[in-house]
Amino acid sequence: MRDIQLVLERWGAWAACEGSQVGWSPTSPMFRSLLPQEGKSSRNSCSDSDGIIIDTAVGMLKKTDRHDELELVMLHYMFDVSKSTISRWKKCSEGKVRQQLMIAETFIDACIIMTGVQLEMDDWTRKTILRKSA
Repeated sequence: MRDIQLVLERWGAWAACEGSQVGWSPTSPMFRSLLPQEGKSSRNSCSDSDGIIIDTAVGMLKKTDRHDELELVMLHYMFDVSKSTISRWKKCSEGKVRQQLMIAETFIDACIIMTGVQLEMDDWTRKTILRKSA
């Protein structure tokens, strides 16, 4: 089972440097002035092939008219804006932002799973399940 949050963090660093093909722009002019400029980042990135695969899955949010979730994914993962900051910008609770982001993450993960593709970073992004020992 892959850790989709870690996958999206790496994709976000890749998309910020390489440029995402999703074609998203902030809906509010306020966001444009507050967002950091794209460029080189110290965040861990993914390979180009993984980036393209994940970019396609993220693009499915736009294709299925899930613009609110797409906006959250772009702000949080690509522009590295915290969930609490997003909730202040949107004037809603952080819990609501977390819930919408979880829906988006699950949708993106399902899109990747449905393609049956193996990501190059899968070995590094596996969730480890701790079991209680007797």
